[in-house]
Amino acid sequence: MVCDWNPEPHLHAFENILNGGITGALMDCHSNWTAVYAMMRRDESEVPRPTVTSEFSVKLLRPTPMDQTIHLSAKVADLSGERAVVECILEAGGKLRATFRGTFVAVKEGHPAFGRWR
Repeated sequence: MVCDWNPEPHLHAFENILNGGITGALMDCHSNWTAVYAMMRRDESEVPRPTVTSEFSVKLLRPTPMDQTIHLSAKVADLSGERAVVECILEAGGKLRATFRGTFVAVKEGHPAFGRWR
């Protein structure tokens, strides 16, 4: 899955540089939806299954400028049962800025996240 995004000024760490925490949250969210979509395709379902982040790791490789479009690209590295491992990259200005790897788990009824997308 791919996404192009333009940050707003209040998300900066300092002048024209995206906050690292926002980078992590952005990659987590994009990767979560990549996991959801992969599960939907595998299960031949039109209804998204609620998933939560089990763990993730972000490597901030260089500062991310805010005056350029940010490009995210995520792919499922492993999909088995209720879990998906997703890898994601974040680029801006044609340069790799951050990498991400996370595990996402589909939750069942009774979990606080269940039903949040219905």
